[in-house]
Amino acid sequence: MIDLTDALVRGTRGRRMCLEYVARTDEAVRSAAFWLGREQDPNPGVLLRLFGGDASDREADPTYTADEVAALIDGVDLTAIRVDIVRDSLQASVDLARYWQEPDGEDVVAALPAVRGALRRVAARLVTAIPELSAARATAQWAVDWRPLSDAAPLDSAPAVVLAEWTRAQREDEAHAARERPADPHANVSGTWWSVPQALLTTRGSVRDALELVEDSLGWENATVIPVRGVGKTLEIRSPEDWADLCREYPMEVTASRRHDWFRVTGCDARWLIPDWQRVSERWDAVHLTTLGYLSAATQLIEVDAEYGSVIGGWGPDSTIWLTDAARETKDGREQWIRPRDDWRWVRPALPGGQ
Repeated sequence: MIDLTDALVRGTRGRRMCLEYVARTDEAVRSAAFWLGREQDPNPGVLLRLFGGDASDREADPTYTADEVAALIDGVDLTAIRVDIVRDSLQASVDLARYWQEPDGEDVVAALPAVRGALRRVAARLVTAIPELSAARATAQWAVDWRPLSDAAPLDSAPAVVLAEWTRAQREDEAHAARERPADPHANVSGTWWSVPQALLTTRGSVRDALELVEDSLGWENATVIPVRGVGKTLEIRSPEDWADLCREYPMEVTASRRHDWFRVTGCDARWLIPDWQRVSERWDAVHLTTLGYLSAATQLIEVDAEYGSVIGGWGPDSTIWLTDAARETKDGREQWIRPRDDWRWVRPALPGGQ
């Protein structure tokens, strides 16, 4: 039995969701986490301010310690959990996931021992507001085409071809990186960082998740949501250990091609593995990453053994990748959705005549 609270606190994205929640419900926590995060962030950027008067009159930026932030979190009233803010916090954690640079300052803050300890109480309350945290793949699924309904394409129905091409490309990329890229993980080099084939059919268990829980969103404003049902055997990834087991059983080494990006993300100079998805497809029709699996394992080092590590990259929560031709679009009908400018929430457009 997985301890849900422990799983959230051990995961980079889970901790960030918890920190986002208390920051969104308590102004003192929000401010303290922001300023400590700026100190911890390796790429803090530039904070723009408008000042009047003489520069000598300007107040210095406030400073906080991890213990002070933890004390503020301890003081937050968690009696009534706002489900809408939980959702906002989950969306923010997903959107802020990065695999090509160091964790941002507030990810670092959430991992500090004192803050991490304080977030346990938050995690214990939030798990009650997300009943689907560890749910297995639902029968009804949704795919997204990030184009208007009038321009959407048919679903890809040739996963074997996609996997064959992906396998060839991975092996070529790894061989090229081994020849051309420096072995020093600190080198300013970037390349492939994702862990799953991006061209495979990917589905989610709800329309909202499919549209809103997207890593590094490209700002789409139109989407076609496609109903899908699938059959066959599904492997559930509920924890970092499940992912490590998959890498051990179907290993594909990607050390040279992932070394630099994943070193920045994890701080670990390891040899790296991902699953050989073409071989995985010989046993499984689909692989499902639960929401809990994502929050407890994404954007961090997953130890495979004493020599190898892995990272779950480019794969969202409650997301299924289809490795065989076992999923079909249903006759329930496609839906057009739009995202109003400057809002991350998606809505159905109004029908002509107000119907």
